[in-house]
Amino acid sequence: MSPADPPLPLSLGTHPSAPLADATDIVLLVDDVPDNLGPLHDALDESGYTVLVATSGEAALALAAQAPPDIVLLDALMPGLHGFDVARRLKADPATAGAPIIFMTGLTETEHVLEAFSAGGVDYVTKPIRPREVLARIAAHLSSARSQRQARQALDAFGHATLVVREFDGRRIWQTALARQLLERYFGEMPDVVSPPELMAWVGRQAIRHRAGADTQTLTVSRGAGRLTCSLHPLEDSPAAAEGQWLIVLREESEAAMLASWMQVFSLTAREAEVLYWVIQGKTNRDIGDILGASPATVKKHLERVYTKLGVETRTAAANLALTRVRG
Repeated sequence: MSPADPPLPLSLGTHPSAPLADATDIVLLVDDVPDNLGPLHDALDESGYTVLVATSGEAALALAAQAPPDIVLLDALMPGLHGFDVARRLKADPATAGAPIIFMTGLTETEHVLEAFSAGGVDYVTKPIRPREVLARIAAHLSSARSQRQARQALDAFGHATLVVREFDGRRIWQTALARQLLERYFGEMPDVVSPPELMAWVGRQAIRHRAGADTQTLTVSRGAGRLTCSLHPLEDSPAAAEGQWLIVLREESEAAMLASWMQVFSLTAREAEVLYWVIQGKTNRDIGDILGASPATVKKHLERVYTKLGVETRTAAANLALTRVRG
């Protein structure tokens, strides 16, 4: 741009001193006196956030059910359903559990701060609200939440169902979608933030072993033809360790789980995964055709596509790669 050129205009609705929001970021702003938060609402709007406003706890939950927020700014003390209860309900709902919650409060006593964090809050700001400070905190927490979400999705894609639990009360701090499904399948339905008693009893025993310097032992739970193996890992050198949090890795061993894993990891179709399974069992194309009700020529075509997707050229290489990926 030459010196004679006019300066480029700022985008409409952009606050030059604030971090820019992702176009899809939704902020749920909850306060029974929203007029007190006018400058904050304006700053959020100017920074590109979609702002939803609720004037009660009940209204906040209803809004969140309709449009799950990416982050929540929540007044701690409100008439009726106060902010701490709203936070617990949001964290108990899988659709909103991943949204960071920042409490807004005029209270700084230790008991209220502790209640805010125990209810699921990640941060708090004191009133009167300073918009620029809140915008900076929102940007930081949204970035962290995105990273965690991407990590969980990647873990699920490779068949690694993981969750973090808090030892003293059994609360599930976070979990991948696959971990949630496996816990329900092997331990039955339960509130989304509550860990199964059998699982937490095992965590307690292994925590004692770990603190004594002994190796931890796995837990295996069988349901029908499937088996779920749980392994415990300490979160060393992190704030979570001081809070008694543990990482649990879940691995399901069953034919269905194996096929599903290959479909996710290698982008196989259901039929291609079945062909790969029978190849590993040592079956010929004719044998596989008889089992699946297809011709050997059709099986050969499926197998050629499997080779391409796995990046191999032989049956042995395909079998080794598939088994290594499932076990590792």
